[in-house]
Amino acid sequence: MTHALEQAGASGKAAPTARRLRPASIVAIVLVVLLALMPFVAEDYTVSNYRDVLLLALFALGLDLFWGKTGILSFGHATFFGLGAYGMAITTVRFGIDPAWAPLAGLALGVVLAAAVAFVVGFFILYGGVRGAYFTIVTLALAMIANQIAVGWSKVTGGDSGLIGVPPFSVPGISFAEPVAGFYLALGLLSVCLFMSLWILNGRTGLVLAAIRDDEIKARTLGYRTQFILLATFCTSAAMAGLAGAIYATGTGFVAPDLIALLLSTEVIVWVAVGGSGTLVGPVIGTILVWQLQERISSISYAAWPIAIGTFFILLVLVFPDGIPAYLVRLARRLRAGKGGKS
Repeated sequence: MTHALEQAGASGKAAPTARRLRPASIVAIVLVVLLALMPFVAEDYTVSNYRDVLLLALFALGLDLFWGKTGILSFGHATFFGLGAYGMAITTVRFGIDPAWAPLAGLALGVVLAAAVAFVVGFFILYGGVRGAYFTIVTLALAMIANQIAVGWSKVTGGDSGLIGVPPFSVPGISFAEPVAGFYLALGLLSVCLFMSLWILNGRTGLVLAAIRDDEIKARTLGYRTQFILLATFCTSAAMAGLAGAIYATGTGFVAPDLIALLLSTEVIVWVAVGGSGTLVGPVIGTILVWQLQERISSISYAAWPIAIGTFFILLVLVFPDGIPAYLVRLARRLRAGKGGKS
């Protein structure tokens, strides 16, 4: 922790220097390039599915920004994803706004709503000193409350049936209704958020968050406004989730309480854990891997998926605590070291 604080202080005083291209950034570039080529080799149905997967990956990235970098687990992050989706749906379906501007207004409402709720909740619990398991419990309760509101406030949210008829996302003069256009919209949003997160957190901000994660009290005594930094990170994380939820609703055309339910909050934790929390690019890979696994299991039996995800999460914690990519990297290094020793 002390080393992280020393680096943070040094980076704040030193003259600006060029940042190195780190392994995570290289992996992110390769991944984005490969995904960008998908519409040239895949059918529209596959492209449409991957549009949704990329938005779920953006959701996972938002959670990793907070959980992975601060060590504080939010178990109710589907609240912010669902707020983004419902904000978009209510604006475009209920408000009667000009269709040319309704998607932009819905996007703004969804993101602002998610960030505002995160600010209100985060302000009281983070400034109140709530951390660790207690923070997890509070956010879990938040997701349950949000789900009950989505079900019970049927005049606005549509209740159990949700809201149908959310139009595809568009801006004046440009429509993203086609599968390929929607795919590139999702990929573009994910890429911007991913590379901005990597760029910011590879600098002084990342070092400060690492210091807070290791010893928040010591970081505070050295002059860092830890509660403010955690709150800002939490709100940014929620805004990313809200952005993903809002665009996701325009792709599926409807919203339902499932988008704000506990199961989705659990699934996103699994996506992040599979890819490796704190890596930022790992959750994107983890989301794709778990989605592929879900597709194969659900094709056999849809009811088996909740059981499979629970079992998979237990095995993940026991066998791959740092995520599958990190395990494969360590395995490759051991194999390379073994070959070097024999030679």
